Amino acid sequence: MARVVVDVMPKPEILDPQGKAVLGALPRLGFDLVTDVRQGKRFELQVDGEITDAVLAEIEQVAGTLLSNPVIEDYEVHVEAHSVAEVAHEAGRA
Repeated sequence: MARVVVDVMPKPEILDPQGKAVLGALPRLGFDLVTDVRQGKRFELQVDGEITDAVLAEIEQVAGTLLSNPVIEDYEVHVEAHSVAEVAHEAGRA
């Protein structure tokens, strides 16, 4: 099984009140190094079989029509590499 990740973020020109709220809270909690916060969404989609161009094209359609609002959000689709733990777990099953 492969995992495809869709990251959805507000467009740069769109106000991000949630990000601003987090940014305002950070100094009160003693965190002074952060200069900006943008809050978005992350979707992890499990896909059976190999990730092909056709699979990625379909996920692009899903991201553009269901997971994001193209008027106010941008999205990025990428295939997530297996973690070391997942590779070790899969090797143990083989």
